[in-house]
Amino acid sequence: MSVLKLNNILFFILFLGGCFLFPKLVHAQSKSDLEKKKKELHKEISLINGMLKETEKNKALTLDELLKLKSKISARTNLISTINTEINLIDSKITQHTLIIASLENDVAKLKEEYAKMIYYAFKHKSNQDKMMFVFAANSFNQAYKRLRYIQQYTTYRQSQAALIVKTQQDLQQKIAELKNSKQEKAVLLSLEQQETSKLAVEKKQQENVITKLQGKEQELKDKLRKKEEAAVKLQKAIQRIIEEEIRKAREEAKKAGKTETKGFPMTPEALKLSNSFEANKGKLPWPVAEGTITAKFGQHNHPVLAGIIINNNGIDISTKTGATARAVFDGEVSSVAIIPGEGKVVMIRHGEYLSVYSYMSEVFVKKGDKITTKQELGILINDTGNSGTSVHIEIWKGMTKLNPEYWIYRK
Repeated sequence: MSVLKLNNILFFILFLGGCFLFPKLVHAQSKSDLEKKKKELHKEISLINGMLKETEKNKALTLDELLKLKSKISARTNLISTINTEINLIDSKITQHTLIIASLENDVAKLKEEYAKMIYYAFKHKSNQDKMMFVFAANSFNQAYKRLRYIQQYTTYRQSQAALIVKTQQDLQQKIAELKNSKQEKAVLLSLEQQETSKLAVEKKQQENVITKLQGKEQELKDKLRKKEEAAVKLQKAIQRIIEEEIRKAREEAKKAGKTETKGFPMTPEALKLSNSFEANKGKLPWPVAEGTITAKFGQHNHPVLAGIIINNNGIDISTKTGATARAVFDGEVSSVAIIPGEGKVVMIRHGEYLSVYSYMSEVFVKKGDKITTKQELGILINDTGNSGTSVHIEIWKGMTKLNPEYWIYRK
């Protein structure tokens, strides 16, 4: 076999290794992301379990318990989906390892076969006298030199071939070990998936039982829904009054400064900078509580118990632990602190053109005009296990337009 052919073989092996190295790097990154997501989902499920225990202390079954249970089922479903994705990645990895092993086994067999032929040839021409005779039998000095170079190259090639066999065998053993580890990893994940699926089935059964019991409290649920809707309307009107007043004052200030703008929300350079910074952090804002789970989403939805009833949410509700505090999602200035029956104490914070609103507080730590920093505590959330448990209601407005806060806060 020529040196050129040997180089081609080496190049092919390096190319093959490269082809499988890139998917391996991608897999490693994906696996890391999936592990992180699993950890976060386990944490969320554990948090909800703790909150459900608090709800159970009240004895009386509430809608809040159902909402938390639904949130836990959603988290569990996402966890199972994440595990399935990880299993699929491992299946892909197992397939890759199987193909590489088959290729390496074939390479080892061919290399050994070629090496055996070389050994046999060397055995037949093993004496140095035969080699010298081969050189001296040349017709010219140039031919003799080429024959001598051939003998040297052949010896070097034999040594390279032996080293290549050893290296290929080592690679083969490594891939066999990796395949074994991947299969063990898959077995662990399949067991975990089965456990989580069993828990999900139990939780869905619990949800059905809770819905059945709550359906027996239809009038009570309707009364609470009516009060909640009335409180939401009062809050919306209060927010609109605040926004309209701020726009009016901003336009007056702009007019005094010689500006004639009449549309939109006139802003100072500082307010514009803050507004742009708030917008640039969409999807990265911290949660308005240190830990929690979303139990009521933005917009219109079917009531979880009452058939045919549509509920509308101007923001999102996040359930959390008893004694928790609400916190600001971004730097800003307090526009208003108000008391809205059914919403508790409410804090509104201006971020340039944007406004964030926090409800369900029993006590607040800030006042109108205060400069606020990101994650600064605003007040203690109401602890009302007989009604809606401990939660925070947050809304985000741009001018007079309501936005979905879930798109703005960090997505777990």
